[in-house]
Formats: sequence, C-alpha cells, structure tokens
Amino acid sequence: MAPKSIPSIAKRACRAIGLIWDFTESNFGTFVVPNTAFGILGGFAAEILIEGLPRQPSPQDILQRLPTVILFNWCNVLIFDLANQRYPESVQEDILNKPWRPIPAGKITADQTRRAMLVAVPMTLTLNYILGVWRQGIIIQLLTWLYNDLRGGDEVIRDLIIAVAYGMFNSGSLELATGCQESISQSGIVWVSVISGVILTTMQVQDLKDQAGDSSRGRKTVALFLGEQVSRVSIAVFVCFWSLVCPYFWCLDIWAYVLPVASGAVVAARVLLKRTPAEDSDTWKWWCFWTVTLYLLPVVSLMGI
Repeated sequence: MAPKSIPSIAKRACRAIGLIWDFTESNFGTFVVPNTAFGILGGFAAEILIEGLPRQPSPQDILQRLPTVILFNWCNVLIFDLANQRYPESVQEDILNKPWRPIPAGKITADQTRRAMLVAVPMTLTLNYILGVWRQGIIIQLLTWLYNDLRGGDEVIRDLIIAVAYGMFNSGSLELATGCQESISQSGIVWVSVISGVILTTMQVQDLKDQAGDSSRGRKTVALFLGEQVSRVSIAVFVCFWSLVCPYFWCLDIWAYVLPVASGAVVAARVLLKRTPAEDSDTWKWWCFWTVTLYLLPVVSLMGI
C-alpha cells in the first residue's frame, strides 16, 4: 500500500501545481513578475522609499528575499484568478479569448474551483499575516471580491480597482524586499501612487486584445464603453506623459529618460498603428516591459545618471 500511495500523492501534487500554473500563467509574466520587480528594484533605493531604516539592505539581503516576494504575489494572484475564472460568463469569455485555461479546457470544473478557494483563501491570508503584509493582503482580497463577486470588473471602475490592487501588491512587495513592514516613507507612498496612476490610465491596453470576449459578457471596458479610438489615443498620450513624469520624479539626468521614453514610444506607436488581436497581444507585452523600465528608475537614481 505504502509504495503505491507515494506515487499517487506525488502525481496529485504535480497535477495541483500544474493547475495552479494554468490558472495563473497569463498573469505571471504580466503581473507577478512586474510587481516583484517593483519591490526588488525599489529595495535598492530603500533609504529613499523606507522610513526609519536602520541601514540600507545589501544587494544580497534584497535578492535573498526574492522568493518571498514572488510567493506573496503569486499566491494572491492565484486567489484572484480562481475567483475570476470560475463564473459561467468568465468561462464563456475564456472559450473565446483563452481556451487553454483549465476550466474551458476541461481540466477542472467551476465547482471544484470554488471548493479549492475554500482552502486557498484562508491559506493565503495566513501567509500574508506570517509575512507581515496582512494589511495589503486583506485589501487585495476585498478588491478581488469587488472585482469578481460584485462584478466590478464588468463596470467602468474596473481599472480603478486594478490600480488600487497594484498599489497593494507593490507596497507589499517593497516591504518584503527591504524586510521593513509598516514603514514606507512619504516618497515611497508617492512613488507607489505614481505607479498606480500609470496603471489606472494605461493598463486598458490589455483590454484591446480581448474585446471579443469582453463584448460577449457586456463588460464595460474603456475600449467598449468610450470607443476603441478614444481608448487607443488615451493610452498613447498617457504612456508618453508617464515616460517623462517618472524620471522627473527621481530628478534624473536627461540620459536616464532614454529607456522609458524609447520603450514608451514603441507602446504608443503600436497601440495607434497595430490593431489586430495578435498585434494588441504583443503591444500588451511591450507595455509590461515599459512598466519595468519605470521600476528601474530608483536604481538608476542611485547611479547618479
């Protein structure tokens, strides 16, 4: 019995890990990685972003905390994705936009996903408490509830909910990367808020590629509510705006503007000129790269560029 049970347990564990990846795969590179980068890269400027810091953490200290920052982001994103993908309208949308996800692919049912949340939510809240970022964790779960269960994600306020969520993920990531909880400085709060402003005004770029599925469920994205042209122009304008504002916030030399401005120009040009779903999907990836160039600015400021 015992020799047979071990492979069985290992098989179930591998299946569970595979399902976790399937649920979060589309948000890992575009959500977990950028938010983790915000915390880790911000950690190198901890003396500016963290108040009452006894000493600047060494690069080794910060990098040793990388797995913890990833774990925080990944677990909380998993809860969001489980909640987001289990409703009938979400399944219908995914059949059109993302048919490889576990529920439309037949790997798990919506009811099994609901039951998984009964375990995953308390576990994630406990993890957030142990890590010392329970305040952000509670707000993230509240926003997940507003977005999914109360259908805030189908309303015009969806981008506002996402922007606030990014603020929670980013501040939690910064605290974990520096090992200092509850002590983000005024400059740190402003920086987190600036990035939330970036998200609020430009993250609608992700909706351009999903218009077919969003329309099928009556979701009020900016592209569908105000029109695709308005959405594209506003994204281009705000990407250019933040590409200048963020380096200015860090009082950087003109040469430090090159990377965010150049990558932002690519995003702005693509969003105006490339309009097929496949092209919009690539533009979304470029947008993610552009945000990471903004997250690099605290490090650049320490180099005196």
